[in-house]
Amino acid sequence: MNFEGLDPGLAEYAPAMHSALDPVLDAHLNPSLLQNVELDPEGVALEALPVQESVHIMEGVYSELHSVVAEVGVPVSVSHFDLHEEMLWVGSHGGHATSFFGPALERYSSFQVNGSDDIRQIQSLENGILFLTKNNLKYMARGGLIIFDYLLDESEDMHSLLLTDSSTLLVGGLQNHILEIDLNTVQETQKYAVEIPGVTIMRQTNRFFFCGHTSGKVSLRDLRSFKVEHEFDAFSGSLSDFDVHGNLLAACGFSSRLTGLACDRFLKVYDLRMMRAITPLQVHVDPAFLRFIPTYTSRLAIISQSGQCQFCEPTGLANPADIFHVNPVGPLLMTFDVSASKQALAFGDSEGCVHLWTDSPEPSFNPYSRETEFALPCLVDSLPPLDWSQDLLPLSLIPVPLTTDTLLSDWPAANSAPAPRRAPPVDAEILRTMKKVGFIGYAPNPRTRLRNQIPYRLKELDSEFDSFSQVTESPIGREEEPHLHMVSKKYRKVTIKYSKLGLEDFDFKHYNKTLFAGLEPHIPNAYCNCMIQVLYFLEPVRCLIQNHLCQKEFCLACELGFLFHMLDLSRGDPCQGSNFLRAFRTIPEASALGLILADSDEASGKGNLARLIQRWNRFILTQLHQDMQELEVPQAYRGAGGSFCSSGDSVIGQLFSCEMENCSLCRCGSETVRASSTLLFTLSYPEDKTGKNYDFAQVLKRSICLEQNTQAWCDNCEKYQPTIQTRNIRHLPDILVINCEVNSSKEADFWRMQAEVAFKMAVKKHGGEISKNKEFSLADRKELGSPEGVLLCPSIEELKNVWLPFSIRMKMTKNKGLDVCNWTEVQWGPARAEEEHGVYVYDLMATVVHILDSRTGGSLVAHIKVGETYHQRKEGVTHQQWYLFNDFLIEPIDKYEAVQFDMNWKVPAILYYIKRNLNSRYNLNIKNPIEASVLLAEASLARKQRKTHTTFIPLMLNEMPQVGDLVGLDAEFVTLNEEEAELRSDGTKSTIKPSQMSVARITCVRGQGPNEGIPFIDDYISTQEQVVDYLTQYSGIKPGDLDAKISSKHLTTLKSTYLKLRFLIDIGVKFVGHGLQKDFRVINLMVPKDQVLDTVYLFHMPRKRMISLRFLAWYFLDLKIQGETHDSIEDARTALQLYRKYLELSKNGTEPESFHKVLKGLYEKGRKMDWKVPEPESQTSPKSKAWDGTRETGLDAAVFSSVLAL
Repeated sequence: MNFEGLDPGLAEYAPAMHSALDPVLDAHLNPSLLQNVELDPEGVALEALPVQESVHIMEGVYSELHSVVAEVGVPVSVSHFDLHEEMLWVGSHGGHATSFFGPALERYSSFQVNGSDDIRQIQSLENGILFLTKNNLKYMARGGLIIFDYLLDESEDMHSLLLTDSSTLLVGGLQNHILEIDLNTVQETQKYAVEIPGVTIMRQTNRFFFCGHTSGKVSLRDLRSFKVEHEFDAFSGSLSDFDVHGNLLAACGFSSRLTGLACDRFLKVYDLRMMRAITPLQVHVDPAFLRFIPTYTSRLAIISQSGQCQFCEPTGLANPADIFHVNPVGPLLMTFDVSASKQALAFGDSEGCVHLWTDSPEPSFNPYSRETEFALPCLVDSLPPLDWSQDLLPLSLIPVPLTTDTLLSDWPAANSAPAPRRAPPVDAEILRTMKKVGFIGYAPNPRTRLRNQIPYRLKELDSEFDSFSQVTESPIGREEEPHLHMVSKKYRKVTIKYSKLGLEDFDFKHYNKTLFAGLEPHIPNAYCNCMIQVLYFLEPVRCLIQNHLCQKEFCLACELGFLFHMLDLSRGDPCQGSNFLRAFRTIPEASALGLILADSDEASGKGNLARLIQRWNRFILTQLHQDMQELEVPQAYRGAGGSFCSSGDSVIGQLFSCEMENCSLCRCGSETVRASSTLLFTLSYPEDKTGKNYDFAQVLKRSICLEQNTQAWCDNCEKYQPTIQTRNIRHLPDILVINCEVNSSKEADFWRMQAEVAFKMAVKKHGGEISKNKEFSLADRKELGSPEGVLLCPSIEELKNVWLPFSIRMKMTKNKGLDVCNWTEVQWGPARAEEEHGVYVYDLMATVVHILDSRTGGSLVAHIKVGETYHQRKEGVTHQQWYLFNDFLIEPIDKYEAVQFDMNWKVPAILYYIKRNLNSRYNLNIKNPIEASVLLAEASLARKQRKTHTTFIPLMLNEMPQVGDLVGLDAEFVTLNEEEAELRSDGTKSTIKPSQMSVARITCVRGQGPNEGIPFIDDYISTQEQVVDYLTQYSGIKPGDLDAKISSKHLTTLKSTYLKLRFLIDIGVKFVGHGLQKDFRVINLMVPKDQVLDTVYLFHMPRKRMISLRFLAWYFLDLKIQGETHDSIEDARTALQLYRKYLELSKNGTEPESFHKVLKGLYEKGRKMDWKVPEPESQTSPKSKAWDGTRETGLDAAVFSSVLAL
């Protein structure tokens, strides 16, 4: 508050500012206040004493509830309701702070903040209280301990502070700048210049910072740059107070008169939408303080110094009947504050008294306050005094608790003996790279520690550290290091080694000897690869997603369906989800949930992957459920109507949704029941440290039928009340999804404890039948584990760290209850799976685990039970098998490995259980939703694109491609992220992460017919991501070509062009081009090898270099292409001509020997020319006489021009 213009009588209190140091009481003290008040000899009141008895409070009307003395005779300078606890803080002009607990205003703490200056503002934080004085900012605990003391410059005169977020503070005063202070580092981070000095009040909304100046102006500043956006000239004299609520700003202050400053009875009100003043509000008191108290309406509370308070609407008329009076002990009110709940008002007067006004008999200061920690009662007064000057005083008078434990002073001599420090172990990297010359070893410095600093570790810590150490990559043939024994090699994070040829010489078969497809991990946000595999191996989900097609540009269900189609076509080669993750990054909800990781965070492993993948799991199920609920099927994609769900319903909902009843029981007896549904459950663990045995089924039932106490609105009580929330199940899902929520050591210890108890019980149960080692191999288990065979007894190693059951049994009871138990065939028998109504058996289908790794930041892998249908399609056999999916590493595993969780490095994150015989309940037929209509003409996204700029002619209905037709294809790309590489000590370059490319242009030309060589697709792909390099020299793409606002090209979405290519692939055309493998990889398409005719390999000799399209065109066709830049139409047409030339030279492949001679001549000519095409005035092509390519090219151009003219 600005004190300029206040009552001059306040100056009489200057000598009494420090009455705590003077035993004489202030002469202005009201004698009635001292009834029954005892003062200590120094004259300071030790307890806050009530001034008057509490009165009856009428509900909804503010009345005085309590008055207490904070500090006798010293004016209260500031009051503040604690935002976290039920406390009221007051500061005095003497620099003393006092806190009161609850509406009874019981004194909680009292301490000196500053010895000379008054406290000007108080701000409560979670861990303490901030106090602002003239040139000092002090952060203290609620009990009075100092957390930090920040001294400002002596010339500063601070009056206000504003907490902009949990760790940033703005401090302003009478100087011409505002300081920004970081509360974490306790340092000044910014100094903002202020054009109008004297910032005494600061407020904040989601649009502006508001600064109130002593000159009477209020400035509105930008939240980021702190620049002035607008300014209100409120009062000609000075500003007293202002407040902001919604779109209104109200201010009170002083106007200049002939005799000086006079309190203005007109409140200035401003509309923040139009940034102008509205009708001033005339009040009947002299306003010194004002606050918005929004309850049912936006009420304003206007307070005068004499104690009058008036409520009124900011846009209405003030009514004299709405005035009530505060009875201050002193002549003036000095401070005013409103609680966060709006149920309490606090006033501080000039005699040190605090008055609490409330609108209910039992008010709360905050909607949700945490419990306040109180000091333990002092027992010193009950003990006899001890005179230490008496030598014969028996020390037995000191009471000591009776205990059988060893006292701290009874320190064993063995622990006091000096012991030499053990030398720390040498870094394993140094030992691995060390070369010995004689008895001296030399090794490069790995630079893993600071110079001349070696941390000392005890033996236990050293072993623990080495256990978590792990190699940074997954090399081929690199020697195994001794400290990597804990994490199995197949669980380590895998990375791709790039060479000059990119991925062509990387041996993916070393990591995956199956026919299932892995996923590449180098794409941003590829941490979700394991969950994509889980969804793919759910047969109903796979079929449903592939049947879906909609018009949305960024639809996760569509992109996931395209990715599943690639996984279906792959025969062991890895796929990449670049298009899916590109659409994923555009979803606003994904960014809001923190699912989009920055490259630096992903590389360093800063994010908590277990928590991240569980949030992603909930997000993807919700997003797929929403995508499937769309009813409109666009005409262009009318084939999408073949999905197997009824209109208005979502099969994702049928598969995953669990219908529930949420019951809320208030303590008044009122019960509210509402129906809801959830797509997954989160495990809730019991609070038990006794080591009690819990079945997984018990914990699961507790989590599904959750019961908890929480604050909720009660319609009967008409306010928030403590309620008991219970959840009852009405319908069980077909796929039970569980987030394990093992996010701390507490949950990890629970899993570890239950696994140990389960292991002991299993050993005791099996007795002598159990073996110490795995006696049977995986192949033996397949033979002996058949339904007709005997059940094998697990070994001791297989039972370790196992708590999770392979099957669970759920039964819905008649009284809406749920029975859950672990299920085994030995216990229940195979025939009793569903013999009763409402009884379901769920089998474990997948587990997603977090691999802890301190060097690489950890990784996520999945154990998946792959069903018979997948093996039938890929391998032609019908059986089920568990596999480990670690990005592109896929390996069959034993079923017990899927449920073994060593919590030191392998932590469960997500579980998937499916109903037995799930596939029989759904239609698993896949109908390709992409129809020929996608190839027909479509509108361009570009606003400036005209017919005269058209570079292609769409296919007519009579030109639709057939199986085996030729299509020339070429694509151009732009760079989104540059590659990351490092130079080795020998000068060679090692690629750490390749550049991220995005397709920018795709061209398809006709390969036969009268219009051969004429493009029917020439799409420029619009992108919303930032392009770092257009590669114009190689792509022909210029800045602006991909911008819909200024582009003159035929601009489309990636999804639209992708559908065209998918239709061509599905119909069976053969693509002709140069370097198609890279093109299809960036476009993210999987094309069968028999549909690709790549001129790179047609004109290539084994163990020789690849030849550029430009050189081939010059040598065989006498064409000069790619002069200044590349053109995809020219390149695609040239590739078609080269393929025709190949057929001519090889006699349709019947004379390989003669064609081999042609290739030898090609390579000899290339070496002589250094593989460079000569300039136009140089020699012509040696093959120009044999084949006139210029004539055919001219013919194509003529046909193209004539068709365009039509």
